[in-house]
Amino acid sequence: MNLLRAEDALEWTMLSPSAHIERGERTGRFRLGRDQLLVDAEGNSRISVEDYALAMLDEAEKPRHRRCRFTVGY
Repeated sequence: MNLLRAEDALEWTMLSPSAHIERGERTGRFRLGRDQLLVDAEGNSRISVEDYALAMLDEAEKPRHRRCRFTVGY
């Protein structure tokens, strides 16, 4: 991460999943965060592969996290 953050010439974005990423349902409802693990009210950190892919495609179509890491979770 530190090498990427120090890089001046490279355009980059890193998408980190939740602690648990599994096949499931595409809901289209998820939260985005930055460098902190996203957890729900019970302390669970999870995302479906389908919603993870949706977040990735959303970022590719409308970049909002240039030169940073972001995460996705419920």
